[in-house]
Formats: sequence, C-alpha cells, structure tokens
Amino acid sequence: MDFNVKKLASDAGVFFSRAMQFTEEKLGQAEKTELDAHFENLLARADSTKNWTEKILRQTEVLLQPNPSARVEEFLYEKLDRKVPSRVTNGELLAQYMTEAANDFGPGTPYGKTLIKVGETQRRLGAAERDFIHSASINFLTPLRNFLEGDWRTISKERRILQNCRLDLDACKARLKKAKAAEAKAAAVPDFQETRPRNYILSASASALWSDEVEKAEHELRLTQTEFDRQAEVTRLLLEGISSTHVNHLRCLHEFVESQTNYYAQCYQYMLDLQKQLGRFSGTFVGNAESTSPPPAATSPPAVGAATLPAVPTIPVVPTIVGVPNTVAESVLNPNEVKPPASGTRKARVLYDYEAADSSELALLADEMITVYSLPGMDPDWLIGERGNQKGKVPVTYLELLS
Repeated sequence: MDFNVKKLASDAGVFFSRAMQFTEEKLGQAEKTELDAHFENLLARADSTKNWTEKILRQTEVLLQPNPSARVEEFLYEKLDRKVPSRVTNGELLAQYMTEAANDFGPGTPYGKTLIKVGETQRRLGAAERDFIHSASINFLTPLRNFLEGDWRTISKERRILQNCRLDLDACKARLKKAKAAEAKAAAVPDFQETRPRNYILSASASALWSDEVEKAEHELRLTQTEFDRQAEVTRLLLEGISSTHVNHLRCLHEFVESQTNYYAQCYQYMLDLQKQLGRFSGTFVGNAESTSPPPAATSPPAVGAATLPAVPTIPVVPTIVGVPNTVAESVLNPNEVKPPASGTRKARVLYDYEAADSSELALLADEMITVYSLPGMDPDWLIGERGNQKGKVPVTYLELLS
C-alpha cells in the first residue's frame, strides 16, 4: 500500500485549519459566513422532518408490535438481511387454546360449542391483524425508513461537506485579512534610518514576501468561494426536495389510514357476527343491535383516499339479560304494519351483502335495487326497505341512495 506523506500532511493541515476556525468562531474571535434566511429555513424544515419522522416511525412500530423483544428480534433479522420468521399473533394463539380446550371438554357440550365459535372468531381477528401489520409495514413504515436511511443520509453528507467548505472559506478570509494587515505594516514602516544596509534589505524583502502571501491568499479565497457556492447550491436542491418527501409521506399516511380502517371494520364485523351467533346459540346473552349502525363489511371496496374514507362509528353494544325487560325489544318493527309514505320513497343500490338479524330486518344482496323510505321517529341510521312483497329495516351504510 502506497503511503503518501505529502497528502497526509496536507489533510492534517486542512483538518487543523478547520478546527482552529471552528474554535475561534465558538469563542467569538473569528467571523463566520452566514447563510441566507431561505437556506436557514430549509435547514430547519429538514431537521424537523427528520426528527418527527423518527418519532412517528418508532411509535408506529410500537403500535404494530408492542412486544419490545420481538421488535429487537425483527431489527436484528433485518440488519442481518435474513427473513423474519413467521410469528403467531395473540388472537391466533388464543384461538388455538380455545379449540384445544373445547376438544378436551367435549365439542358437543354448550361450553365446548361456545369455545369453538369464539376461538374461530379469534382466529379470524388474528389473521386480520396479521394482514394489517403486513400492509402497514409495506405501505407506511418502509417509506419512512427509506427516507431516513437514504435521502436523509445523503442530505446529512452534503451538509457536512458544506460545513467544511464554509470553514475553509472563512479560514481563507482570515488568512487574507492577516496577510493584508502584515503587508500594510511592512510597507508603512520601512527602516530607512538604519545605518546598516542589511536591515533595509530585510525590511524590503519582508514587504515583498507579504505581497506574495496576499496574492496567494486571494487565489485560495477565490477557489474556496467557488467551491462553497457550488456545494451550497447542491445542498439547497436536496433540501428543497423535502417538499416531495412530504407529498410521498402524505400518500403513505392515507394508505395507512385506509388499512387501519379496513382492519377495524373487519374486527367489528367479526365480533358482530359472533355476538349474533352467541345470542341465538346460548339464549342467555344477546346484543341489542337495534340502535347501532353497522359499518361496511370486510369485502367493501377500499376508499380512494383518507380524506374520503367513511367514518366508522363507535358501536355501543348493550347487553340484555334474560328475564329483564328490554324497551327496545318490546317495540320490534312489524313489517306488515308499515305503510309507505305518499311521497319520499327513493331507489337505492345495495353495496354489500347483509344478513337479517331478526324478522324485522330485510336481508340484502350486493348490487340489487330496492325501494327505501324513512318513518317519523325512526333511527336515522336505518331505513325501511322494500323488495317486491318483502319489507323490513335495512342499514343506511349498506346502501347507495339514488336520486
């Protein structure tokens, strides 16, 4: 390996010059080239983007994987460029235990049958969670991580180069200033009174040497100024690219919200189906779904963007214990007694399949056309639907109302 002593000495000299300039700036003993206000705003915006991206990334990882040991394991596998082993979700593990318990207690017993039903729902919830984690990781975490490990590293590298160029520029300015001051001093006080010619010759030589030093410092200043301006432009272009990063992260955020909405809609639908099954199966605990408005089913088409996503309402489930009167249950709608209003009926297209919970509701099939209307005092989340001679309540969220 070649060992270039001159290059090593030159690099050491540059490093020492930068260190001296940086120290003197901190002590207030040297001038510092200031960047323009727009450039400083770009720097502050970039730093803020980096800091908040890191925090959002870390907290999203905690949301998707609350177990810190599992996160460390996944991090190590990622750094070793190895595939992360498949991990069973908590819901799937609970489903496995419930199924094994049902087989032990007897799948034909009431307790065993209920364990099997609840376990199957837990398995579906675990699978939905796995899909949500996978989708969020690809569509949200990966772009944030790519920014921090790619674009931000490039920006940081160019900023360090710009900082070094600025230190070199200010060091050249300081050397030129000192050289000009020494040249002026040597030219202003020549020792003409010396009786020995040798001293006069030395004084004239010193003036000439300082003139050469000034020319050399001016040449270095021009070079460092050019390099600084070029690097400042490169860094400015990279910093202005932060706006494109925000647009990309905004799109990823929309996809994350869409995935999370679909996940919670699936979970709600699974639990609603389980509640209906347990209500019909055990006869001891039923949910009051009369006053709720179910969200779109898991098979609903994805929304275009987060700004247009339908709100998924919080669904209160009011339990009813057998033997206790329920005012809602007492006022069950009798479709045969309902008369359509003289005006106000509309056509509606069914968006998703819907299974009627009781005789007061009307089962729906996707893409079919029905007639709907509302009655005074009726829950706004429900309408009366008619299909031929069939009539019953239908949820508004499952319909597309046509004019």
